[in-house]
Amino acid sequence: MSKYAKLSTGLLAAWLVFALSSSALHLYKNAPNTPPVELGIAVVAPVVLFVIWFASSVAFRQFVLSLSPQTLTLVQTVRIAGIVFLALGTYKILPEYFALSAGWGDITIGVTAPFAALVLANPAHRKGFIFWQFLGIFDLVNALALGTLAGIIDPHGIPTEPMTVLPMSYITTFAVPLFLMLHIICIAQALRWPATSFAETGNRFQTATPQGQE
Repeated sequence: MSKYAKLSTGLLAAWLVFALSSSALHLYKNAPNTPPVELGIAVVAPVVLFVIWFASSVAFRQFVLSLSPQTLTLVQTVRIAGIVFLALGTYKILPEYFALSAGWGDITIGVTAPFAALVLANPAHRKGFIFWQFLGIFDLVNALALGTLAGIIDPHGIPTEPMTVLPMSYITTFAVPLFLMLHIICIAQALRWPATSFAETGNRFQTATPQGQE
């Protein structure tokens, strides 16, 4: 397992360096009113590669599933920084509809992440935990869709070009794919948890209750 821990750390560091350097070289800038193909590849490719590796390698899958779901979920707390989107929308640097949706979505997930990690991340709340993870995925996919379709939604409006250059491109090319992977891992972990029914919980409670108090 330590082998995969070191390998994963190295890959994450290399990915971060690549995301920052490629953005600094303006590789993701696109012509006005055209879909950001290069940026889309930068978002989707890491997630696809992770899913393929996860599905094809038993050892890597075991390593990933051994990670703490509480810790992986707490990482999502940093999405409180979505307040940056609200600021950029207020100053007309990003389209308001995009900034409000992405901003409030990220803030909501960031604020509720500690609750999801400390309360929901256990078999007794499996459905709630999975539901929260899907909410986090929906927020990211919704923001990506709005950013991609901005030129079609409002061809003459404010473009989302700031998302293709630093510092905002870091969010799109590194943070978003990473958050998606963390959500996927947590869902995969939760699906392996034993189901806890109300009847089972009730039986355990009755067994633990002293007869004189019934």
